[in-house]
Amino acid sequence: MEYIFETRMLVRDYECDIQGIVNNANYLHYIEHTRHLFLRSLGLSFAGLHERGIDAVVARMELQYKTPLKCEDEFISRLALRKEGVKYVFSQDIFRAGDEKLCFKSKVELVCLIDGKLGVSEEYENVFKPYIK
Repeated sequence: MEYIFETRMLVRDYECDIQGIVNNANYLHYIEHTRHLFLRSLGLSFAGLHERGIDAVVARMELQYKTPLKCEDEFISRLALRKEGVKYVFSQDIFRAGDEKLCFKSKVELVCLIDGKLGVSEEYENVFKPYIK
């Protein structure tokens, strides 16, 4: 996998369940936050685009939970990007920082809504162009 962006995060205690591992839903927060940071690194604001009527929305997700993260684990969230038709497909994986153990693997398909209608956003097209082969 050729990752184009990564960020480090720390598991917070309230993200863990009674078993002491990260609750499954929190992985979705982690990868969403990673996508938003990626956008920001490219000079785009997810909220700013929304204010202009441009919304990238999740159309489909495939998730695989591999090795659980625990409280205070540091982890690395990485992403890769490709385009399929009107969909942007993000491959997003999470690794435990200490040993690079794969903890979570996902494929997230996004589409753009322009003023509520399926469309192609010039803003997304322009900033993603260097990363899409």
